[in-house]
Amino acid sequence: MSDKTPSFSDNSSLKDFIAPYRIGSDNHFKIKQHDPADTQGLSLEKGRARDFLEEGVQELSRIQEKLYAENRWAVLLVFQAMDAAGKDGTIKHVMSGINPQGCQVHAFKAPSHEELDHDFLWRTHCRMPERGRIGIFNRSYYEEVLVVRVHREILQGQSLPPRLVTKSIWDERLEDIAAHERYLSRNGTRILKFFLNVSQEEQKRRLLERIDDPAKNWKFDAKDLDERAYWKSYMKAYQEAIRATATDEAPWYVVPADNKWFTRLVVMTAVITELKKLDLGFPELDETDREKLAGMRERLAAED
Repeated sequence: MSDKTPSFSDNSSLKDFIAPYRIGSDNHFKIKQHDPADTQGLSLEKGRARDFLEEGVQELSRIQEKLYAENRWAVLLVFQAMDAAGKDGTIKHVMSGINPQGCQVHAFKAPSHEELDHDFLWRTHCRMPERGRIGIFNRSYYEEVLVVRVHREILQGQSLPPRLVTKSIWDERLEDIAAHERYLSRNGTRILKFFLNVSQEEQKRRLLERIDDPAKNWKFDAKDLDERAYWKSYMKAYQEAIRATATDEAPWYVVPADNKWFTRLVVMTAVITELKKLDLGFPELDETDREKLAGMRERLAAED
């Protein structure tokens, strides 16, 4: 493929660019068919990929201003990935031009005792974005069908009635997640889900970098190393989760994550393309309000 980035003035080129990564309702998703190192032949050093990233920041800022002013839609961006896949950096760069008043970021770690005393969707539902705002989940309710599925012993700490912990619990939770997202979509929340697909080899390189670079030592967690032993189980869990919950209203994007700059390019393009579908605009005043505004203008202009 030629070194050609899409154009924000050409919606069809944007859709063509992200089409390989978008997983909707009619899917037979297989994780092995998605290359973590894919860049569509683009290079950061040549072409206009770097400029496109900056253009994207500005374009997203303009769209977010309309979202905030219109105050009808809410947007939820969900980021899931293996450790060291680049979630934090992607969120930081893609959302760097967003007005903080219109954006809420939540990072979900191990549930607290209070959260464990509720259903598994409770702690995230409490943090859903309001209308006019973009909510970002760094990990989410999907942890319950990923980490908990791989480490089934975690279920023992969730105080569920034993008869409910059956072999069907993962299918049931995926059904609940799909229903939850359908409910949110029907109430004006646009949901976009991103799986940053990093290879096991690239994760190893990044973990070694965290050990070798004193400035990155603080990022290293021994648990990340332990989790590598469960790689195949995680990939199976991700595949099942994406298959079961990808819909046209709440699609998944399986984003190549071995090259951070391309990860950010894909996420940026996906967010902008999906938000453009909302046909956002600034509120328009009716004739009565316009007349009032004209009178206020005259009043201000008449002041000494």
